[in-house]
Amino acid sequence: MRKAVVASGLFLGLLTGTPCLAWQESPCCAAPADVEGVELFEIESPLLTEFWGRPMKIQAGVVLPPGDDASQHDTPVCYSIHGFGGSHREAWNAGAALRTAMTERGYPKLLYVYLNAQFPLGHHEFADSVNNGPWGKALTTEFIPQLEAQYGAVAAPGGRFLTGHSSGGWSSLWLQINYPEYFGGVWSTAPDSVDFRDFTGINVYSFENAYVDPQGAEIPLVRQGEKWVMMLKTYAQQEYARSDYGGQFASFDAVFSPRAADGRPMKLFDRKTGRIDRETAEAWRKYDISLTLRNHWERLGPLLSGKLHIYMGTLDTYRLEGALKLMKTDLDAMQSDAQILLVDGRDHGNLFDPHPELWPQGMLPHIHTAMRASWDRHTHESNTIRGK
Repeated sequence: MRKAVVASGLFLGLLTGTPCLAWQESPCCAAPADVEGVELFEIESPLLTEFWGRPMKIQAGVVLPPGDDASQHDTPVCYSIHGFGGSHREAWNAGAALRTAMTERGYPKLLYVYLNAQFPLGHHEFADSVNNGPWGKALTTEFIPQLEAQYGAVAAPGGRFLTGHSSGGWSSLWLQINYPEYFGGVWSTAPDSVDFRDFTGINVYSFENAYVDPQGAEIPLVRQGEKWVMMLKTYAQQEYARSDYGGQFASFDAVFSPRAADGRPMKLFDRKTGRIDRETAEAWRKYDISLTLRNHWERLGPLLSGKLHIYMGTLDTYRLEGALKLMKTDLDAMQSDAQILLVDGRDHGNLFDPHPELWPQGMLPHIHTAMRASWDRHTHESNTIRGK
């Protein structure tokens, strides 16, 4: 969600401010001023170019480990996906501090790749979509192989790790679940709704209206601490008044919905009345992560063993914890080993703050350390099997 992502980005010192809504046609998406060890990596995607009928690029900011000749080392990769309103420019803001920490404080040595998910229709989530195009397929079959070749990165699942916050949290989890043999693990933080039985307070499958529940009570969306400060209706209508595309809820429509007769994404709900369109709601099932896991657990369960890590505050600013609780109940029933942490009292932004038991140095160092440890275990086990 926009406001929470900006808030957390200010805390992390990663976001640059102005969202790049015009995407690759806007000057704000050009590479920022040079930062040593931070590079722009982009390719023209044949798949996306064919879909759109014009040249389309996939972009990332790459933070190189200091002192390493990437062409001589097999380096594991952390693929990081920003939230709504961010971009790959996070790499330039984070890069200098990351490289200093790797050099002076033993911070985990990884190739830190900040993917760009910004798009005119919002955040494309790296999901294959009838409106946005085949972003997931293009990332895994075109972009990542070329990046690995360029930087000498590990070209194996055990060295490919995913993380992201908010819309990026949903994206990273979606990629891990849809490409379970391609990636070696995901650390998803405060993901957008992972179960559409609680899509920011809406049961997409049973509610008739997105603004009021079946008892007629108005549905709240934004809170500060334990206090509700904005209703879903107010948020959605204010966003729609600013623009009828590119906002957070329009972004969801662009990813999850079928295409309407006028060529635009179908809306899950009417912005004026809140009425939910039943055809659109049924089409959303394809992108319901919890439903995907339930329906395909016999196949996915073994492939995802040890790979799922999801962190959420119990007081998420946009009430995203409800969907995660539903998914956790399902995964527990299926005897999954997924690590799902619901952190008491934390919200969408302060989830990253140091926690005395869970992550005393902060959540991002905890995640990056876990990624590096996973790779070290993988290489040790591989060497043991080979008798090295």
